Amino acid sequence: MAKAQMTLEEAMEQLNQLLGKMDEENVTLEESFKMYQEGMKLVQLCDKKIEQVEKKLVVLEGNDEL
Repeated sequence: MAKAQMTLEEAMEQLNQLLGKMDEENVTLEESFKMYQEGMKLVQLCDKKIEQVEKKLVVLEGNDEL
């Protein structure tokens, strides 16, 4: 599944899996760096998804005041 189509929950689950792999003792520095880069992309995706929800909440709260 493309990252842009992931739900917040799916992205967070993948991030947790990456963190688990990084904790393993047999991960090379190069593998750790690749996982770090992948993790940062997932964090950015999570931030974007959360920001979208926050914007929707602001709009909904604004409509309640009318």
